[in-house]
Amino acid sequence: MNAFRAANSLATRVGSTWDESIVPVLTDYIRIPALSPAFDPDWASHGFIGEALTLLRTWAEAQDIENARLEVVSLPGRTPVLLLEIPPPGETVSDPEADTVLLYGHLDKQPEMTGWREGLGPWTPVRDGDRLYGRGGADDGYSLFASLCAIQALRSEGGRHARCVVLIEASEESGSPDLPAYVELLAPRLGRVSLVVCLDSGCADYDRLWLTTSLRGLTGGVLTVRTTTEGLHSGGYGGVLPSTFRIARHLLDRIEDPVTGRVLLPEAWVGIPAERARQAEDTSAILGDPLDELPLVAGVRARDGRHNSTILLDRTWRPTLEVIGADGLPSVQAGGNVLRPFTSLSLSMRLPPTADPEAARHALARRLTEDPPYGADVRFDPREAAPGWNAPETADWLAAAVREASAAHFGNPAAAMGEGGTIPFMGMLGKRFPTAQFMIVGVLGPGSNAHGPNEFLHVPTGKRLTACVADVLAAHASR
Repeated sequence: MNAFRAANSLATRVGSTWDESIVPVLTDYIRIPALSPAFDPDWASHGFIGEALTLLRTWAEAQDIENARLEVVSLPGRTPVLLLEIPPPGETVSDPEADTVLLYGHLDKQPEMTGWREGLGPWTPVRDGDRLYGRGGADDGYSLFASLCAIQALRSEGGRHARCVVLIEASEESGSPDLPAYVELLAPRLGRVSLVVCLDSGCADYDRLWLTTSLRGLTGGVLTVRTTTEGLHSGGYGGVLPSTFRIARHLLDRIEDPVTGRVLLPEAWVGIPAERARQAEDTSAILGDPLDELPLVAGVRARDGRHNSTILLDRTWRPTLEVIGADGLPSVQAGGNVLRPFTSLSLSMRLPPTADPEAARHALARRLTEDPPYGADVRFDPREAAPGWNAPETADWLAAAVREASAAHFGNPAAAMGEGGTIPFMGMLGKRFPTAQFMIVGVLGPGSNAHGPNEFLHVPTGKRLTACVADVLAAHASR
């Protein structure tokens, strides 16, 4: 069979599995509000993570992959992980000493967010043409399905793959606080990993295979400012006692330039590698203005005069601060004329891929709490600091496999770019397996709006990406 017919046959098989098996189960998965532990501290009693895990496990068992070993692994007080060990075709035992491919994803989700269009909602799956709307389908509930579909399709076409381990965690959206313990526990079973396939990233368009070359790190926490033990009439004490919001605003100005948004902590900055700068230039030539697709309010401008490649580096290799939540602020309708006793702000700081997240976290806490204005009670409750990741030099076999897979299944050359998001597991794996190659890919393309309202999975991209993974698994086995 020639290469074109083989690719066409594999793609047809993958497409059928997606239409007949994956999309229906993904639809059920979207209905489950399996919030990550940071957003649902009572996740264990609520049971939604367990429900999502059962759904994925049931589907995986139904695939009946020969000699596969599937297990739910649970540590006390931690979210569980789903682990599958799959030996090469024709072998009965999954040998951890054998050459291994590790395929990774997660099943936990971000919270609901407001602003969903009429007829859509985070837990209301809606198929509209090529798009499957709802929280978590693209980020990244599809990962288990795509991983096993790729392995099954490759086997059905007579192809070979190395030993595969599929690991699905349930705390990624919280910064993967539970994962290091599982990596230590399961290290003997993970084996000798030479290729990592992660399906939790994005794509700059839906026309080609995009390989992620870097991921930002993450730190943050909750800043709380208190001045009184109870609310006071603003007419009696406004202008006498300082506003907790004003103090919080003043403290944030220590961290971020209020005009430009530039982060002011030296610990949050690194030099940008020349190769990544060149990739940003190449990507901007493909995409044009990366802000064109944003749902901006009329008249809003985003950093006027910046070159397209500079904007790409802003969102992949430079730090940024965002206030992602607040307490102590009543709604506009419910707010009375009261000098509020406290303001709490949830802060999220994205860090360059090679920045030290612990150093940045300590610097953030120090600058926010030292010498508090007006002697206010200022506290900072830090969150887990997540490392970023910068890809090692791509091996020739992987570069060729990615190039050929993109041409076969997308009809366009592959491309590479950094991502602004964080996948803590990649940093962990980079340290544990320093000689491994990485295929970091995903379906989060223009408009897909991960973490926000109207999130969707572009189904054709999911199919093509699955077929590409199968091709890369075959190339890895024959390298």
